[in-house]
Amino acid sequence: MFRIFLKKIESMPVQEQDEIKKLRKKIKKLEKKNAEIRDEMAIQRTIFANERTLMAYFRTAIALIAGGFAAIKFSQHVYMELIGLTLLPIGILLAVYSFVRYLNKQKLIQRHRQEYEPTSHHHEELHEKQASRYGNID
Repeated sequence: MFRIFLKKIESMPVQEQDEIKKLRKKIKKLEKKNAEIRDEMAIQRTIFANERTLMAYFRTAIALIAGGFAAIKFSQHVYMELIGLTLLPIGILLAVYSFVRYLNKQKLIQRHRQEYEPTSHHHEELHEKQASRYGNID
């Protein structure tokens, strides 16, 4: 299929061949740019996922603290006060844990972001090596 395409190109006038070569170069540049944009968007999605996880932890911690407070203040039973006194520190510990976890993940994401190299150039080199093995060099 590719050889038929090459024969068609070879039979075209020189101007059209040059135009096709320019279009191919332009497409390759756009593919590189798109790959880098996709990679950057993936990093942003990871950052947002980390923030959503932090908010979910905080939501749970606030619910535990509020439940503990309500159990202490609005109940006349001793066992409910014990449950409330247990829920308060658990909620506070969960809030602290979630914030520490969030900071560690953010540091990890930033480290990966700094070490990141766009994969599009690497994939292009691999593609060229494989294509040259089969004699398909553009």
